[in-house]
Amino acid sequence: MTMPIYVPPEQLIKDRAEFARKGVARGRSIVALEYDQGVLMMGENSSGSLRKTGEIYDKIAFAGVGRFNEFEMLRIAGIRYADLKGYAYGRNDVSARGLAAAYSQTVGQIFTHEVKPYEVEVLVAEVDGGDRPAQIFRVQFDGTLHDERNFGSIGGQEEELRSSLSSIYQDEMNLGEALAAAAGAIEGVEERQIDHSDWEAAVLDRTLGRRKFRRVEASEVEAART
Repeated sequence: MTMPIYVPPEQLIKDRAEFARKGVARGRSIVALEYDQGVLMMGENSSGSLRKTGEIYDKIAFAGVGRFNEFEMLRIAGIRYADLKGYAYGRNDVSARGLAAAYSQTVGQIFTHEVKPYEVEVLVAEVDGGDRPAQIFRVQFDGTLHDERNFGSIGGQEEELRSSLSSIYQDEMNLGEALAAAAGAIEGVEERQIDHSDWEAAVLDRTLGRRKFRRVEASEVEAART
């Protein structure tokens, strides 16, 4: 009987983290930025049909980077989680905090117990119809959960983006100013100009009805950049 190869736990975790980090770094970064009427989610995406951002529930939105099939499974699971909780309890009981915690548990479990970890990072955002600040949560590939204030970013260059956003973010920016700030931060980190048709942007707008999510048209991005 042959003995299995022993790998120290700390080395195993380190190797899994390095593998997942490389997968995430291959994806284009996404930023979430609070503005005067809600939250903007924005990133480069040249595909016209494969979306990185989406609606989860009435006032909750999702964004993911990394392997598309993996963060798409998380997005769909989030919709099911929200629908079931809203049906069993009430629509107001569905929160971004609860969803982000569920994502954190799922991704963390996969990272520590499965052969291959998920190569993804996700953002979850929520607004309400009042004056309360928006909530933005970031879940890393190992399940680590971060509560962000005013802005957040995911992707291979998230640290550089966070530093850039911290220098240009201002309270009570309108949507045009937020679009310009988010695009400027990403282009600055990428060190190249991105065509307005290659942006994917969506907002949670607290002035809308029950469903706060809407996609931002390319024309709105172009107008904000001129």
